[in-house]
Amino acid sequence: MTTSETPAGTAAARGERKVRQGVVVSDKMDKTVVVLVERRTTHPLYRKTVTRSERLHAHDETNDVHVGDRVRVAETRPLSRTKRWRVVEVVERAK
Repeated sequence: MTTSETPAGTAAARGERKVRQGVVVSDKMDKTVVVLVERRTTHPLYRKTVTRSERLHAHDETNDVHVGDRVRVAETRPLSRTKRWRVVEVVERAK
């Protein structure tokens, strides 16, 4: 089956979206949260495990995600100058 034969709405036609999990560090904006995503990688020269982090701006349509929540975000089309991710689900609420 070629790409022209697959339905336009399927994941196979548009490719897999990146999914990340992180902690919300800011919810001050309207319908936007900032998610801190950490990943552990090995230093190429010293072979020590180092922690790398990135802050992703994610779309939260219902404004129900708050600081401290652990969320799963997925890649999406550009929604604004900095927003390229959307909140898929809340994995764990802040205590």
